[in-house]
Amino acid sequence: MTGKLLALSIILAAMVAGISIYYLQIYAFYDEVVADGKTDVVLTRRGDGAVTPIAYQDFQAIDSSSSPIRYRACFTTSEPLAALQSKFVTLETAEPLVAPKWFDCFDAAFLGAQIEQGKARAFLAVENLTYGIDRIVTILPDGRGYAWTKINRCGKVVFDGKTAPEDCPKPVERD
Repeated sequence: MTGKLLALSIILAAMVAGISIYYLQIYAFYDEVVADGKTDVVLTRRGDGAVTPIAYQDFQAIDSSSSPIRYRACFTTSEPLAALQSKFVTLETAEPLVAPKWFDCFDAAFLGAQIEQGKARAFLAVENLTYGIDRIVTILPDGRGYAWTKINRCGKVVFDGKTAPEDCPKPVERD
């Protein structure tokens, strides 16, 4: 009888730990981003590299202080895609990161397919938002837009513990 109780307590402890870890990864560390209504959606201008807000509506976003690449956002814009492409820095490739299932406006698989098929256009929103992390914005022809953060080329090298390439900005020293 003691063996059965011990086995049951181990199984229960493992179940509680598993459920807790799942909850912490999927729900606990995310916060809803409160929109300021003016600067939540920005793009980098061609030529001077200035970060410029664009018109947007229906903004929803989540972020987490536990990781710089957990930001995801959905919005709509009335600005024509062709006009945006002529003014702002576009990216040839962009790979959206998966969002938690409960943030259902952001579908990384759909968005990735739209980018690959050339139906969506990816833009550089902010380079080095924090060192090694870029914000990417992708907009579909119907005005639906999405944003996420990703590790850039310089960040990949530095985060792996290597010296930054010469064409990268100097990493920020941490205390």
